[in-house]
Amino acid sequence: MTTRISRREIIKSSGLLGAGMLLSALGGFSKVEAKIGAPKKWPWPYEKLDPAKTAEIAYEEWYRVFCGAAVISSVFKQLGEKIGEPYKSFPVDPFIVLEGGMAGWGTICGSLAGANIVTNMIIGPRIAGPDCEHGHIIGSNIMNWYSNTNLPVYIPRNPRANKEKIVQTVSNSPLCHISVGKWMKASGFPLGSPERKDRCARLAASVAYKLVEDMNAWKDGKYDEDLVWTAAQSVGITGQQNCTECHGTNIPSAPTGR
Repeated sequence: MTTRISRREIIKSSGLLGAGMLLSALGGFSKVEAKIGAPKKWPWPYEKLDPAKTAEIAYEEWYRVFCGAAVISSVFKQLGEKIGEPYKSFPVDPFIVLEGGMAGWGTICGSLAGANIVTNMIIGPRIAGPDCEHGHIIGSNIMNWYSNTNLPVYIPRNPRANKEKIVQTVSNSPLCHISVGKWMKASGFPLGSPERKDRCARLAASVAYKLVEDMNAWKDGKYDEDLVWTAAQSVGITGQQNCTECHGTNIPSAPTGR
């Protein structure tokens, strides 16, 4: 690679953030970093948010970037306004890939993946020491809450479907396929229906609400829950409690006749 390209030309052609990444590789990142406020330290700062406002943002964002990115956006958008960087420059939209249980494969619900990304960006990973373990604990316990709660619980101000009432189901699993499949079977609505879309938007909002509730408690020093499920200690291999939801005879399939 030639080094005759000027910094100004790079910025014009690539955009400020792209230029920052490129100049980092060229060893000239410091000046651009100062302009965009790129993070020098992880975990990132946090200020308490309103759970209801966060949930409403997540509900609306679902219709733009689906579940995982909606949860991330609902938190980072507000923190970008309250704190600024690094949240303002965080690229939320690429996390649309979490939709449908990761690229439509029906694995972990994108809302849960988004929540775990948020907790570990802000609080830190389990390996970062005793003061940072709650990022792992909160994310894991939200997965347990999700699996055992009659969802969705959040009611949007202006629902796009299911306006009179909505079917609630307990997934007994953190997996998108099981969660969505059980709801489709209970409600009778197919995957592409406005009702199913509204359900998943409400689900993302419910997760965002719970996430901010727990993060606020952590910020206040009041989150003192232990891990509800530790697969390595319980069964000696990474896993979940509800294996038979997939490895059994009750696997959800698409409803017929709708």
